Amino acid sequence: MYKIWNFITNYSLLLIFGAITALIWANVDASSYHALVDYPLAENFFIGHPHLDEAGHIHRTLTLHYLFNDVLMAFFFAIAAKEVWEAVILKNGSLRGKKAATPLIATAGGMLGPVVVYLGLAMLFGSDTYDAVKNGWAVPTATDIAFSYLVGRLVFGAGHPAVRFLLLLAIADDAAGLVILAIFYPTGELAVEWLLLSLAVAIVVFLVANWLPRALDRHNQIRPNSTWVRKNLGFWPYLIAGCISWYGFMRAGIHPALGLLPIVPTIPHADRAFGIFADAEQHLHDLLNDIEHKLKTPVEVILFFFGLLNAGVEFNAIGEPTWLVLGGLLIGKPVGIMIMGTLAAHGLRLGLPAGMRTIDLLVIGCVAAIGFTVSLFIASVAFDAHTLLDGAPVQDAAKMGALFSFAAAIISIVVGKLCKVKKQYI
Repeated sequence: MYKIWNFITNYSLLLIFGAITALIWANVDASSYHALVDYPLAENFFIGHPHLDEAGHIHRTLTLHYLFNDVLMAFFFAIAAKEVWEAVILKNGSLRGKKAATPLIATAGGMLGPVVVYLGLAMLFGSDTYDAVKNGWAVPTATDIAFSYLVGRLVFGAGHPAVRFLLLLAIADDAAGLVILAIFYPTGELAVEWLLLSLAVAIVVFLVANWLPRALDRHNQIRPNSTWVRKNLGFWPYLIAGCISWYGFMRAGIHPALGLLPIVPTIPHADRAFGIFADAEQHLHDLLNDIEHKLKTPVEVILFFFGLLNAGVEFNAIGEPTWLVLGGLLIGKPVGIMIMGTLAAHGLRLGLPAGMRTIDLLVIGCVAAIGFTVSLFIASVAFDAHTLLDGAPVQDAAKMGALFSFAAAIISIVVGKLCKVKKQYI
């Protein structure tokens, strides 16, 4: 629990503090809060929110909101991508082989269920509501890895197989979320040539800074070339490539916060991973893990400002989108995971981990309903800030649903008691 609480302290408490500060500020003095969010750092800049002038030319304004949401959050998503990449590529990765089949299928249910509930309820509310909120179907599909894992261990105990099942599901959910952001929430029309720039720079940095030194050192245990590159160049080639890739994503019309994703797989990494919450992770000193360690403090600060600049919702904005997001998370997640997990385990005969019951899938679904971080992010890109429903901003109402998803923690504890979960400890 110490390692998990340490992770929560490092990456999430500042985020929560920023979100609470934003909520209070927005409800005490909304005008000054929004003035901060939209504060222009640079006009007619080469990056920023695009807008057309009277002559029809595109100009970009770099605001504080754009700096953190579109530029600096790229480091947060890079860390998430690192965990997904290791889980998929390493020989003993948690998302490889038959052991990952049932969690992966359950993840599909945990994403499809919220979409069905969200859009289904929106239809029941009427065509006006449906038209206003339909683009936010992905908001309730997210799972906050850190808080879900913490609550999962509180409900099941540290040694229960359901905890590892939950972590696999959450990592796979994050991977699917990255794909959804890239495909369904572009920032403009897709410009393939700029996307090819990102791909090209990823290939070049991999060949020059990773593959070539290793190829030259083949059959030489001293590895002089790889050592020279590591000591003298370090992370700089990848940072430069990351900046170019980020710019390519921005110009390609794909959300630039995902711009570092093509670079993560090119960075030299260890041949094993102990898991996102394992103590042993701090003892891995390959370049990929070293970069993650160096990003720890900056990402803490970034998450604080992300919470501050995105969670400032006035309570009078609570409306139908709030209940749609909550319905998708609190109903769609558990039901979807239960149905698809049961189908995989028994219908497809893929089975469940030893010591885990079918009813535990329902409890896992309740825990996974904590959306928070990624749900907030998707809400900020899915809706235009000026879109209204019954006079209230749809984006703000949806964000409130993401914030209220912490209710899933209490629900998980209650459902765990009703389902007679027996805690197991290491």
